Amino acid sequence: MNYEIIAESNESTVIAEYHSDNEKKSAYESEAELERAFIALLQKQGYEFKKIHKKQELKDNLKEQLEKLNDYYFTPKEWEILYSQCIANKNDDYKAKTRKIQEDPIFNLTLENGKTKNIKIIDKKNIYKNALQVIHQYSAKGGKYENRYDVSILVNGLPLVHVELKRRGVAIREAFNQIKRYKRDSFSAEDGLFDFVQIFVISNGTSSKYYSNTTRIAQLEKNHKADTFEFTNYWADSKNHNIEDLMDFARSFFAKRSLLNVLTRYCVFTSDEVLLVMRPYQIVAAERILEKIKTAQNSKTKNQSKGFIWHTTGSGKTLTSFKSATLAKELESVSKVLFVVDRKDLDYQTMKEYDKFQKDCANSNTSTKILKEQLENPNAKIIITTIQKLDKFVKSHLKGHAIFNEEVVMIFDECHRSQLGSMHQAITKAFKKYHLFGFTGTPIFAQNCDKNNPLGTTEQKFGECLHQYTIIDAIKDKNVLPFRVEYHNTIKAKEGIIDNKVRAVDEKNALLDTRRIKEIAKCILERFNQATKNKKFNSILACSSIEALKKYYMAFKEEKHDLKIATIFSYSANEELDALEDENNESANGLDKSSRDFLEGAITDYNGMFKTSFDTSDQKFQSYYKDLSQKMKDREIDLLMVVNMFLTGFDAARLNTLWVDKNLKHHGLIQAFSRANRILDSVKTHGNIVCFRDLEQDLNDALMLFGNKDAKSIALLRKYEDYLKGYTDNHKEYEGYEGLIERLLREFPLKEPIISESQKKDFIKLFGKILKLENILNSFESFKKDDYINPRDFQDYQSKYLDFYDEMRPEKGRDKEEINDDLIFEIELIKQVEVNIDYILNLIEEFAKEHDLEIQGVKTKIKPIINSSIELRNKKDLIMDFIDKYNKDQEVHAYFQDYIHQKREEEFQKLIEENRLNEEKAYSFMQHAFKGGEISFSGTEFPKIIEEKPSRFDKHLRYQEVKEKVAASLSRFFHCFCDLTSSIFKKNEVKKDEIKKDEINEK
Repeated sequence: MNYEIIAESNESTVIAEYHSDNEKKSAYESEAELERAFIALLQKQGYEFKKIHKKQELKDNLKEQLEKLNDYYFTPKEWEILYSQCIANKNDDYKAKTRKIQEDPIFNLTLENGKTKNIKIIDKKNIYKNALQVIHQYSAKGGKYENRYDVSILVNGLPLVHVELKRRGVAIREAFNQIKRYKRDSFSAEDGLFDFVQIFVISNGTSSKYYSNTTRIAQLEKNHKADTFEFTNYWADSKNHNIEDLMDFARSFFAKRSLLNVLTRYCVFTSDEVLLVMRPYQIVAAERILEKIKTAQNSKTKNQSKGFIWHTTGSGKTLTSFKSATLAKELESVSKVLFVVDRKDLDYQTMKEYDKFQKDCANSNTSTKILKEQLENPNAKIIITTIQKLDKFVKSHLKGHAIFNEEVVMIFDECHRSQLGSMHQAITKAFKKYHLFGFTGTPIFAQNCDKNNPLGTTEQKFGECLHQYTIIDAIKDKNVLPFRVEYHNTIKAKEGIIDNKVRAVDEKNALLDTRRIKEIAKCILERFNQATKNKKFNSILACSSIEALKKYYMAFKEEKHDLKIATIFSYSANEELDALEDENNESANGLDKSSRDFLEGAITDYNGMFKTSFDTSDQKFQSYYKDLSQKMKDREIDLLMVVNMFLTGFDAARLNTLWVDKNLKHHGLIQAFSRANRILDSVKTHGNIVCFRDLEQDLNDALMLFGNKDAKSIALLRKYEDYLKGYTDNHKEYEGYEGLIERLLREFPLKEPIISESQKKDFIKLFGKILKLENILNSFESFKKDDYINPRDFQDYQSKYLDFYDEMRPEKGRDKEEINDDLIFEIELIKQVEVNIDYILNLIEEFAKEHDLEIQGVKTKIKPIINSSIELRNKKDLIMDFIDKYNKDQEVHAYFQDYIHQKREEEFQKLIEENRLNEEKAYSFMQHAFKGGEISFSGTEFPKIIEEKPSRFDKHLRYQEVKEKVAASLSRFFHCFCDLTSSIFKKNEVKKDEIKKDEINEK
């Protein structure tokens, strides 16, 4: 196999361009053959292959490698102290071990002679001193299950990279799910050395991806923590060509320099204890900036450097800029790194982000006075400031300042904005030795340059584009989502108007016509649940002007709805411009009296809704902005109305819909649309854009400008008929929803049982396809599911699907979506259309009122609903028992809470007695699980609750069985009760007022 690297610099982590000469093999390749070929290639690249399959072998090898790295031989006593206290400390979880690799890889070891010695576990300064080894089929014992791992990469003896392989043809997501099993079941087993794994690689030979050991969404909702396949990354060359085939991936990602650089330089362990592994385009950008600075430093004639990075909105520019800043500050002779933003809220936002990446690494400032102090303080290496403050500092030191002669790196965020103009010129004139870099998602080109913009094009001010990663690259890589755009024609021009000015006035009046705005408000209310998946997501309404926004706000007030609606706006000189000129979000002072009074009223409504006390005074307006921003991110607001604010620089993964009633074009359009296309989970497949103006040509122009000629087909969802009837793309046929439903009814009639293994697999795959297509079709207004399948029949099919899910997963536990080799269950898609317990209780109450004493009849009605629900099916016996005990004279919800708390206490006591658990420790363990919203059996707490201890004679087998049985019982109990009751978990029932207080606190 011939693999040719076309261009490469000695320093680069990501290869410049690759060309694969992989010969397509026609013979079947098993997983074992794929594994052998992969290991052989790593050996060719200088990795040492070690036959290590057991814990003692791993430990002995670790000692040998650390002795080589530190050029020191440990005595048995020294090694035991180093190993048990620093490396395999029983109290350390995978996060503590990640911190050791990323932040504290050097330990102070007291030697037997009384001296202390620094012991490194990884050398970050000289990466080639680190030894790379490859092992395979390591057998991990002592976890919930015995697991055998595919391939692991040892760095100085520690497993830092784990590779899970599947044979070609098996979904790569299955390798991802397998690792989830390991993380939960066995990585913490034995001495927990596999908790040191920083990066996971998954591959089915054809497609390969990598991700960090904490690839998960933050706990966005109570009880919702998920390792999410959507957050895995492709590796690529510097031209954004993905390198997917395992052999190509091994040659590039696993090149010694690349892998060690990624591990030691391009990981960021945040203050939230999340490990971020940078994507290839982020690494290229950071290295190109560094290269530019070094070239200028080495040049005798030139002591300045420039350039800009064009990375599309939503692709992680803040992380790239942070890494560029932290690497630049380490360069010799660089005095300061200034990160310059152009709005106060971005100053605050960036500070929060940088603080997440590394606590107290950057200095922000609330005044020019503080900025001056920071510029004069040699310890303040990274400073975040607004361009306004920097401009003010420059103008107040026209006679000079020491900093102007020092070497300073300046990184401008969103460098496409026009207000940089004259300030930009003043700043670059004052500093003598500057390195100037800009980041933008939407550069200014000649085509979208405003004639009155003193800044000109991005290239004119910042020099050449050092790297680009466009919206099309990001959508192809699934780092952002495509859009589904629909247009509603809301005005018809009057016939017979020839004068363009008259036509424009007529159109403006028509656009602001109260009747039109009321109709649009009604349309939004009708479509809201459909667009936001029954409020799983939230949305923004972009209005053309403050006048239009006021009319919309009043129109929604007059309609009946249960949406939480908020608004914010301030003075902007040119509301009607298409370029999204920013409003001043620091103050409402520029507003005329009528608009300010209106905003005051809207903030009063907000205060009533959220028990806050904001107003339009400067201090409180800024606090209102921040609070509103957070509530949008937390999905506490359903609909936010804005003119320009929040349409640039605002990131919220839970926002999925933008309602547009304003003209947008070029960068303004892409910026606004990009609010809705952040990735989240398998339910969020696209961003919804609902236009009440004809922006079709503007969208096409913008996609051409910031993408390429194929942009439209990649960035926009296909038309409704394609998903319904099926389509062909790239010579591949995709079956439509109609055809899939017909096949379901024909091949799997409900009256006939599905018995054989192969039938079950076919059914699972077919029903999974139906769920995925339905998830997309549900966002189309025309889609009516009942036209294609009877709702009761669909419930019965879903029950079968969930029966097979329960049957095939290794144990009960709702975080499992992985089964055998080639099956993926789309559980997240079922959860999003779930009925909840309130719905069931209301049905019981209604039935009791209508049918008097015949309450048993409700069982027949709700049984199929419960059977087809992933969340309720494990509560079926509880609910049926409750119906038997229900007294129709009592309020159903209160009665159910009493019943559940009593039942929870009874069941837990029974569980303790049956499994002979330590009562006090069992309650403490379960209280921790209920409070955190998830149950975990890793670490040292779980074994403490089991009274039966391992015997010397049974080789741990009996004890292992007991542990597995107890874990399964606790898991079943937790998933049955955790989302039905208060998160307080104490012995002898919880007092009512305690429950109420707890629930208020949670809200």
